[in-house]
Amino acid sequence: MSLLQQPSRPVSSFARLRRPGRPGGGRPGGRPRPVRELLLIAVLFTIYKLGRLLANDRVGEAFGNAHRIWDVERALDLPNELHVQHELLHSQFLVHVANCYYAYVHFPAMALFLLWIYLRRPAHYRWIRRVLVALTAGALALHLLVPLAPPRMLPATGLIDTAARFGPSVYGSPQHDTMANQYAAMPSLHIGWAAIIAIGLVVTCRTRWRWLWLLHPVATIAVVVGTANHYWMDGIVVLALLAVAVLLLRAPEPAAPPGGAKAPGGTRAEPEPS
Repeated sequence: MSLLQQPSRPVSSFARLRRPGRPGGGRPGGRPRPVRELLLIAVLFTIYKLGRLLANDRVGEAFGNAHRIWDVERALDLPNELHVQHELLHSQFLVHVANCYYAYVHFPAMALFLLWIYLRRPAHYRWIRRVLVALTAGALALHLLVPLAPPRMLPATGLIDTAARFGPSVYGSPQHDTMANQYAAMPSLHIGWAAIIAIGLVVTCRTRWRWLWLLHPVATIAVVVGTANHYWMDGIVVLALLAVAVLLLRAPEPAAPPGGAKAPGGTRAEPEPS
């Protein structure tokens, strides 16, 4: 059997993620039109914000679920969130840094990441956007199905609201907060979005230091737990949702550039994205 007749060897999942693909079945490496993308993202974000507010009046249910989550964590022998906060409270500087990280990194980091992927790695942009939309939609569904008061509101946890105590705080009184639903702790999109950013940068960057991007979700987990904004379960659930989204929304298949050299197994080798 000649080399051209031999069957192609399977490509590992990670290698397939790192290769540029044919997004949406269109031109390899083609990026969507910017105005259309901005409008799409703005519409989706508005739907998400309005959807979260639908659970604002289910306060009793949110606190009931909070007690159940706390009991489940203790039954599963998960580490107590109080231990993380005690370590954070050893330094007022660290508390302030954690509060700033929670307040000011979440949205700007995702905006900058999407812009960078759009401009520098267009072959992966649509896949990243689909994963982001799928994860956020799944999180919104859970916000509506399982309203949950964060641990900072639950006296039984022994945790304090570090943002309210030391600042800066992005939340006002839950009864008068018309911008955010504070009873939507399950799951944590702070952790989910941070994980998407890390996955996207590990997949698309070529430097050997790219694995350091995993420190972003690790730091985010420590911050949201230490500041009493989320339970461990909020992070576990969102990472499970993200795993499902990544498995179902496969990355684009490798696209062979015109005149590209043939790789082993009869496939064409494509150059790394610039």
